Amino acid sequence: MKKIVLGIILMLASAVISVQTSASADDPQLLLNDAVPEQYQVVAGDTLWDISALFLRDPWMWPEIWHANQQIANPHLIYPGDIISLVYLDGRPRLMLSRNRDEKLSPQIRAEDHKAPIPALPLETIENFLSKNRVTSDAELRSAPYVLGGYERRLLVGIGDDFYARGDFSSQSLNYGIYRRGNPYIDPSSGEVLGISAKSVGRAQVKVVKDDIATLGTTYAEGEIRVKDRLLNRENHLLPSIFHPRAPEAKVDAVVISVEGGVRNAGALDVVAINRGDRDGLQAGDTLAIFKRGELVKDQVVKRPVRLPDERIGLLMVFRTYQKMSFGLVLVADRQLDLGDLARNP
Repeated sequence: MKKIVLGIILMLASAVISVQTSASADDPQLLLNDAVPEQYQVVAGDTLWDISALFLRDPWMWPEIWHANQQIANPHLIYPGDIISLVYLDGRPRLMLSRNRDEKLSPQIRAEDHKAPIPALPLETIENFLSKNRVTSDAELRSAPYVLGGYERRLLVGIGDDFYARGDFSSQSLNYGIYRRGNPYIDPSSGEVLGISAKSVGRAQVKVVKDDIATLGTTYAEGEIRVKDRLLNRENHLLPSIFHPRAPEAKVDAVVISVEGGVRNAGALDVVAINRGDRDGLQAGDTLAIFKRGELVKDQVVKRPVRLPDERIGLLMVFRTYQKMSFGLVLVADRQLDLGDLARNP
């Protein structure tokens, strides 16, 4: 089974993090697995998602029983070699972190430990996706400078080539991303356009501007750069270094509206888009359960249709939010995910 490589770095409070539900507050023991280790030593390749699953029935409930050790510098960073212990304070289970890394000091030189902490997310998956995909609006695309063509009236240009673009360059930005309009993200319930997909096709640097026409040099190209492709200021793809693995504070009823790559199905470690975002209270780190909508069948006794209960089939964690929509990484998939599947509070 494909191992879920998801690291979730926790922000540790100055004291025990308060509980979010009355059930866990009354009896945190209910959060624990039936058989849990007393201690676990972090090894290279571990993720906090995997580690928390050793202790907890629901890994995203880690903050419920975490206890911060005030004597540890940067306790929100967890390294290979660190010890996570299950202890009981006032009869209540708590997980505590102990450093197990040697630091060599001298009067003149401090030898730093270059062992990397557990990463926040699988960067090779998430950053690759973010570098190639962008959510924008029709208005932003229409107002952005566009590619006129290359030298000698060539219609297609590639890496190392110069080309001309026309538009408003008054911002004096030197570096642009080159994007091609993709499909709109549409809410399946309301029909509202939630955003426009813009696909990255390259990057370019301005060489000279005369009036509203600029000469640019191509610094990177995914493929052919075409006439009418749009120039947008580069986005910052840096992800938060600290994530809270938690259920959303507000009630969320979302639908999977897109799967990375334009396909209809998804599995573990795939990126999906849902029709809820900032305006709905979603934040990076929110964990949602994925449900397959119950089938509509005919009750042969009463001779009327009845919908079967929705079936939980997986989990996703939101990593990037926009005003009206969000992207999430599928953490667990017991079955194939499809467009139209539901995402709700776990």
